[in-house]
Amino acid sequence: MGYSKLLQARKQSRRQERLEARLTREQKRMIGRAAQIRGTSVTDFVLTSAQQAALETIENFQMLSLRDEASRLFVSALLSPPAPNGAARAAVRRYKNLTGK
Repeated sequence: MGYSKLLQARKQSRRQERLEARLTREQKRMIGRAAQIRGTSVTDFVLTSAQQAALETIENFQMLSLRDEASRLFVSALLSPPAPNGAARAAVRRYKNLTGK
């Protein structure tokens, strides 16, 4: 999701919750400078950046979970393959006819 879409989605919903954080003077200066470069407030910059990082973290976690599940299914299929169906048996016959094996 792009920066502008995140900003737009956040602006459309009414803020009802509060989040506080302690930071160093250097961190605050850097964040303020980044917000200024983007032409936004520090609050909008921090919220948009945190939301984007959260979405990326969740998506990465979900992809890893799916990969783990796919890996288990693949290994299971290797260790306990299903019996060949009619299409697979027909393919073997065609292969043997073509190769003479």
